Amino acid sequence: MTTQPTLPPWFSSMRSELDTKMGLEVLELTPERVVGRMPVTGNTQPMGLWHGGASCVLAETLASIGASAHALPDRVAFGVDINATHHRSAAAGWVTGTATALRLGRTVAMYEIVLLDDSAERICTARVTCQITTRKTTPVDTLPSPDGP
Repeated sequence: MTTQPTLPPWFSSMRSELDTKMGLEVLELTPERVVGRMPVTGNTQPMGLWHGGASCVLAETLASIGASAHALPDRVAFGVDINATHHRSAAAGWVTGTATALRLGRTVAMYEIVLLDDSAERICTARVTCQITTRKTTPVDTLPSPDGP
């Protein structure tokens, strides 16, 4: 029997439509380390292999979640740079990523992300830099609600 990971309450508001579409599951979450996984099925290129873009989505998402955990409660984090080296692909199962903080600063957080297949073979190595800033009202926040005023 698999137990559900204990995640901080604020994380439920962080899930995006892309996370849902890609099948992201977060297994561990601290500012220093975030572990998550995505299924290969549904995240493939036309030849049926794990898509390199899916590696980038998984890597940036895990780093952004970790940087957000570091930035909360009064600041927000945004990915601003990603570098990914694709080592091999996968045709089935899951790809699991572990984002490990390299730097947790006041304005920048940087992570190394290692993605492995179910056989613990390295799929991708990525580095993501996140900008940390104070919360600001965005133009989207000022738009009228679709349900009216």
